[in-house]
Amino acid sequence: MLIDRYPAEDVFARVPELAAQTDPVLRQLDPLLDDEPLFQLVRADLVRRYAHTADHGRHSTPAEVILRLLVVQHLFNWGFEETDRRVADSLVLRWFCRVYFQRVPDATTLLRWAHTIQPTTLAALLDRVVVLAQQVRVTTGRKLRLDGTVVETTIHHPTDSSLLTDGVRVLSRAIRRAKPLVGARLAGVRDAFRTRLRTMRRGLQTLHRLARRKGEEVAEARQEIYRQLLDTTRKTVRQAVRVREALSEAGELAGATGRRLSEQFDHFLPLVRQAIDQARRRVLAGEKVPASEKVVSLFEPHARIIPRHKGGAEVEFGRLVVFDEVDGGIVTRFQVLGDKTAEHGQLAPALAHHQRVFGHPPRLATGDRGTHAPENERVARAAGVTHLVIPRAGPLTPAQRARERERGWRRRYRWRAGMEGRISSLRRDYGLRRCPAHGEDGMLRHIGWGVIASDLRHIGQHLAAA
Repeated sequence: MLIDRYPAEDVFARVPELAAQTDPVLRQLDPLLDDEPLFQLVRADLVRRYAHTADHGRHSTPAEVILRLLVVQHLFNWGFEETDRRVADSLVLRWFCRVYFQRVPDATTLLRWAHTIQPTTLAALLDRVVVLAQQVRVTTGRKLRLDGTVVETTIHHPTDSSLLTDGVRVLSRAIRRAKPLVGARLAGVRDAFRTRLRTMRRGLQTLHRLARRKGEEVAEARQEIYRQLLDTTRKTVRQAVRVREALSEAGELAGATGRRLSEQFDHFLPLVRQAIDQARRRVLAGEKVPASEKVVSLFEPHARIIPRHKGGAEVEFGRLVVFDEVDGGIVTRFQVLGDKTAEHGQLAPALAHHQRVFGHPPRLATGDRGTHAPENERVARAAGVTHLVIPRAGPLTPAQRARERERGWRRRYRWRAGMEGRISSLRRDYGLRRCPAHGEDGMLRHIGWGVIASDLRHIGQHLAAA
């Protein structure tokens, strides 16, 4: 049964000298996190974990403790295990997280509770944090700046051969686990449960050795090896389809394990077929497959290929995320862009969100050249923005060039540069350089908590300095 709080206990009454050693930011955030709307947003998701979470069973970790543990985790950019260990070892963190002298939930418990909080709830939490920042006068929402960055996924560098090998490995593992459930039904089928992973690994090793050599013979040998890898992968796919059909015929007899394996087959089979198709087109047919039609990971299929226009790697594998920031260093919104959305179309949703949260448009809206779009002027005028400072992309007319050289325009544009520092801080201090969570929802949760933690720290620093 989900409970709201532990009985209140004053840790500092037992250890008075700890009060003077408490982090001033944590001291300011402690009453701020007592906000009832903030608490109810989290509790509404936690009670949906099971059908009777709210009213049956033994007492769970309180909702208040879960909220504060997740805030602490992302404030200091810790993992789940490190959060568990550090909170258990610190009386100050026990006080802040309202654990007091109770047992700190272990990392797996906190992870399961964290997964019940939906990305839409985190967006509502961020909106509430922005309202709190406005209430304590950290920001007034007079200025708005936009910029984007890539949040990478935790995957290895994708190659066609490695994707094919990953597909055979995953499908072979599922086939092996299904053997006790459907072995009798497929007893007469030859090679029904055969594992072809060793063949794939040998092909990979041969490709690695050929990569050091050049010439037409090497290119022909490389294509021949790819034909073998594709043939082996297709055979494994046919095996997986037979096993999946046998699991369907078994129905309820296969039990919960059978249902989980069926879900795995349904998830991975289309991705492996896509990997087969792109390897055939790229390597054997010599086609250029568009990035939108490629799969770069079987385990993070939401990851995209994003060309990098700066120094370093030529491409990044992850998702492009656009952030909105207002005066006071408060990030008000983030948007993970899809395949058919781009950074230059984000001014309109940013202004609409700003109006909804603050109740008025910003006087100044700015962004870099990547956020320029032909309709920006019309959108900003309709929203009531006084100054729109976004440099135009492409050739400029003499009037446009003269406008961008005006002292007032350049002074307002200089404020935009601070967005680069904010993004750097989010990547460095709050774990947004590389997302350790899995799946698109996991990425949204990780980015959402990182942005919320950044905003809370700015609010705490402002109140501590007042």
